[in-house]
Amino acid sequence: MDLIMEAVPNYSEGRDQSKIEKILDSFRGKSGVKLLDFSSDKDHNRSVVTVTGEPEALRDAVVESIGLAVSLIDMTKHSGQHPRMGSVDVVPFIPVRGCTMEDADRVAKDTARLAAEKFGQPFFLYEYSATSELRRDLSEIRRGQFEGMAEKMTDPLWKPDFGPETIHPTGGVTAIGARPPLIAFNINLDTSRLEVASEIARRIRYSGGGLRYCKALGVMLEDRGAAQVSINMTDYSKTSVYSIFEAVKTEARRYGVGILGSEVVGLIPMQALVDCAEYYLQLEGFSAGQVLENRL
Repeated sequence: MDLIMEAVPNYSEGRDQSKIEKILDSFRGKSGVKLLDFSSDKDHNRSVVTVTGEPEALRDAVVESIGLAVSLIDMTKHSGQHPRMGSVDVVPFIPVRGCTMEDADRVAKDTARLAAEKFGQPFFLYEYSATSELRRDLSEIRRGQFEGMAEKMTDPLWKPDFGPETIHPTGGVTAIGARPPLIAFNINLDTSRLEVASEIARRIRYSGGGLRYCKALGVMLEDRGAAQVSINMTDYSKTSVYSIFEAVKTEARRYGVGILGSEVVGLIPMQALVDCAEYYLQLEGFSAGQVLENRL
């Protein structure tokens, strides 16, 4: 059986298309690697890439992309709505077929070691790969963002797992590790009040007493004049897309606010959408086996 692994690197550039294309070229035309999807957002000033491949080929392509991103993206000049701490902000590796979380952990660590040696970029290991509970949660690692990271890393608790003991002067620092599939799901509100989106995010996220496996924050979409609840779902099988959507809709009513629409960033497992169809259509006894494409 072929070994297939997925990586979803996030780069802190969503506005300069020429830089984005150069980074994407790291994955194009490479043996053993397939670029599945990419999404760029000007307000977040961020690009999310989904790529699969054989573990070693995927590792080498990601390392190449990290070098390009560090050389092209100057974090001292970066601004955007999404929290960030490096030119390459985070690189998760996800086992897909014929491999395990342990395999993804090994590839993540190999990637960090090689990129640190080649480019002088420091790396924190997170999620399954974390070397301490303090580092398991990405939001804890990222706290302080690029601007506060150099001071944060003077604390021995925040010595990086790979690379120099302080930030790269323009590339910042990167989180890398193995994790299960994650769904990035955004809900846009028909209001320009950022405080409304931030309060809704606080109420629905697990750290605020909300839904398990849900991380959320409020951001402002300047181009659209709309506030957004930006969500990461870390286990859609236990907290569904529809549960989060309904929670946001309910909380928004408290402020007399409706929903303009929602969006998925990157790829989403089919089962997550089947779960939504089953819920909203009140389907009885439905299964993914009834989806035509699944029977071809």
